[in-house]
Amino acid sequence: MNFADILQLALRNLRQARLRAFLTTMGVIVGVGVIVTMVSFGLGLQRNMLSRFKALDLFSEIQVFGRSLNDMALSLDSEGRTRDDSSDRRGERSYKPPSRILDDAAISEIGKLKGVAYVEPTINFRVYVRSNGKVLQQSASGATVPNSSSRFHEFVAGKMISAPEAAEVVVSERFARDFGYGNLADAVGKTIEFLAPPNEKKDKTSTEPEEQPNFFGIPIGEDQPEENAAGLVGYTFNIAGVLNTEVKDGPGQKGLKGLLPRAGVYLPLQTARAWTLAHRGPMGEVALELARQSGALADANSEGYDSAVVRVNDPVELTEVRKRLTELGFGSFSIIDELDQLRTVFLILDSVLGLLGGISLLVASFGIANTMVMSILERTREIGIMKAIGAEDREIKLIFFVEAAVIGVSGGVLGTLAAWGVDGLANRLAYRFILKPQGASFVDFFSLPPWLSAGAILFALVVSILAALYPAARAARIDPVKALRHD
Repeated sequence: MNFADILQLALRNLRQARLRAFLTTMGVIVGVGVIVTMVSFGLGLQRNMLSRFKALDLFSEIQVFGRSLNDMALSLDSEGRTRDDSSDRRGERSYKPPSRILDDAAISEIGKLKGVAYVEPTINFRVYVRSNGKVLQQSASGATVPNSSSRFHEFVAGKMISAPEAAEVVVSERFARDFGYGNLADAVGKTIEFLAPPNEKKDKTSTEPEEQPNFFGIPIGEDQPEENAAGLVGYTFNIAGVLNTEVKDGPGQKGLKGLLPRAGVYLPLQTARAWTLAHRGPMGEVALELARQSGALADANSEGYDSAVVRVNDPVELTEVRKRLTELGFGSFSIIDELDQLRTVFLILDSVLGLLGGISLLVASFGIANTMVMSILERTREIGIMKAIGAEDREIKLIFFVEAAVIGVSGGVLGTLAAWGVDGLANRLAYRFILKPQGASFVDFFSLPPWLSAGAILFALVVSILAALYPAARAARIDPVKALRHD
């Protein structure tokens, strides 16, 4: 018999037992549907995570760390760890503790590395701010001017700070709302004041040459504010723009772009640095003195920046840039570090989900085997006749294998289509009852790539054929003489 005859015979046998074939196929459909639905959910989580990171512009930036003032102040053991066992918050992010200070010279050196687009030093501090008749504590951060970071690409109103020496700031949307600017555009041009103790000594620890007259890098003019009635000194800046800092639509849903720390106020970097040096806390003063006494920090040297954000021209260059940073004596962190771990987690998750679905298909394989065995009992005489007229054992086996394959392929295709329908329904229900009430955009929680559909159908085919091994072998062993006498 040729293959066309065997296929025709197998289909005829399945039609003769329609209900049994249908129920067996339903088992395969359920098994494949469960596998595809579960695995597609795991793949969807991974895809949405990657899309979120991409929307937040995290694949092209590296956070680089230098030797901090705290590191220089504390005694270190032979492996670079503090002897008081206070673990560095950056220790697990880099291959070894940083050995160089991240000062302006280091920033310039890093900016010249191949593949680096720009370097943005990080300065963050908390400060009391007065604006529009309100006083609130806010986070402030320094920003280079002009600035190429994606953080400063979109403004709700206004524009970026005009010059590095300008007495201007840009603020976040939340800042503007917290200070009572109902219309965000109204905040542009208004003034804000940084509040500090009136008698505090300024720049007493700074090693940089003094420039007179100036006020933390800002030229002092006749319009500088006087002490207020409360005995506080206010340093005045004009609001140049209101930032649209958050991704609110699409895969990112909501979050800050880039690795720059979140802040309510961004001011020129030189001004921010001067402020932190002039308003260093008591712990900072002690750390500075200890670092100088130990010789880790020379009197003529600056302690540098705690960290900086390095942007590469192409994400593929990120690994090489990080290698060069390590060679230069700096520590570094990239979202790729976390991504590798997350991929491992998702691989385990997808495997577990696939295993659970595979159990359903395994149960379906018992139904296939049962169907084939019952078919042997019903067709024993027919098998005997075929063997008597010259059918070979190989052809008898092939008939049962083809029957099982038809069940497997049919169940695989229908199961994949069923999974596609379940995924679409689940997405719409989740959007209707979960995402939409929260004001979020539609999110596809499932990912059904072509390879998953093809793999599920192929897996169903293989399982069906394996389930038919015993029935096919049993049918091939039937004695034609006894089969002809079978009722």
